[in-house]
Amino acid sequence: MRGDELPNPRVEADDRGVLRFLTCGSVDDGKSTLIGRLLYDTKALLSDTLATLEKHAQRRGLSSLDLSLLTDGLVAEREQGITIDVAYRYFATASRKFIIADSPGHVQYTRNMVTAASTADAAVLLVDARKGIVAQTRRHATIAGLFGVRHLIVAVNKMDLVEFSEAVFDSIASDFRGWLDQHPSLHVSTDYIPISALEGANVVERDARLAWYPGPTLIELLEQAPAHEADAQAPLRLPVQWVCRPSQSDFRGYAGRIESGTLALGDAVVVLPSWRTSRVAAIRLGERELGRAVAGESVLVALADEVDISRGDLIARADGDAPHPRGAFDVTVCWLSQRALDPRREYLLRHVTRETRVRIQRVDAHLDIETLAWHARADPVESNGIARLAISTQHPIAADPYDALRATGSFILIDPTTYDTVAAGMIL
Repeated sequence: MRGDELPNPRVEADDRGVLRFLTCGSVDDGKSTLIGRLLYDTKALLSDTLATLEKHAQRRGLSSLDLSLLTDGLVAEREQGITIDVAYRYFATASRKFIIADSPGHVQYTRNMVTAASTADAAVLLVDARKGIVAQTRRHATIAGLFGVRHLIVAVNKMDLVEFSEAVFDSIASDFRGWLDQHPSLHVSTDYIPISALEGANVVERDARLAWYPGPTLIELLEQAPAHEADAQAPLRLPVQWVCRPSQSDFRGYAGRIESGTLALGDAVVVLPSWRTSRVAAIRLGERELGRAVAGESVLVALADEVDISRGDLIARADGDAPHPRGAFDVTVCWLSQRALDPRREYLLRHVTRETRVRIQRVDAHLDIETLAWHARADPVESNGIARLAISTQHPIAADPYDALRATGSFILIDPTTYDTVAAGMIL
């Protein structure tokens, strides 16, 4: 595998040593350069990639490599020196593997940041040491918290441009702590670290100019960060992706990825939304027969009884922890489409492996990103807007609150005409 390519996220998610994190913050705070520095200093780049960077530096007359080019992949990004799309990269240290999402800093691409936050375990929030905390810093911290990122590393970057001043770092850290204290609903734990991504100070290697900072380097913080991994102790959730029934065979199996919990031979299970019950007769992983499967594994399950099951159904334990299928929900959405939400239209809701039509019953409130206050108003929900909605679905879905289980508490809304994804949502 190339060092600068993203591996199959499904494969990597099975490794308990993987941390998914995103870089976020305002435009020009150095996110792409930081990722380039992490890749460069952890020796995750191949020689041909380094040669390309060196040729670019020579052609432009640069005294050092432009590491931001490692993530700014679109032509428009390279021309403007900004990040537009979410760029993913992979690297590893001796103790952990990492998948990085570089999210854009411009306000008009805030919706792209939602994509990165929805699967991240942690976030590195960059702050330009010269500018301090700005509106986009608070906006990205808010989105990270709303979408379940519980660990935030506030990296005060470009310390080389403020003479590595301890006073500047302390002032910015104090400002952000004060803002967080006013918004405890974000539920994030926070570390603060001074760095210079351009010069590599305190990213992977320590720097004497930051000797006043006694804490770990950025890579050490990332190696220690808790991962939001599927918990084997959590309730069983196995969304059915495919029904396998070979021709001229009595075998019927149900394929899917175990999003949480464990599954063992003989377990009593219930199928939702039908509430039919049975027991696990067989578990297969490829050609292997298993006695037990855990969260993160994609398996084929056979049941002891003939049960009518189709794609989109959910297998859970029959001991009372199964979510009750419903057709009405209160949700929070981040609107992604350039076209405003139209409550008169039907949309498609995709929840794990189930898809059903949905109507917007009402818009309950809009989130003011600056104050984190919810306001009931008649304004349309437009691109990058975050709102609370009451929705109803054509068919019931078995969902958990997003705070309890990400996989079964999240959904997307799709325009049935264009099949564009128009919103990312969380079930309250």
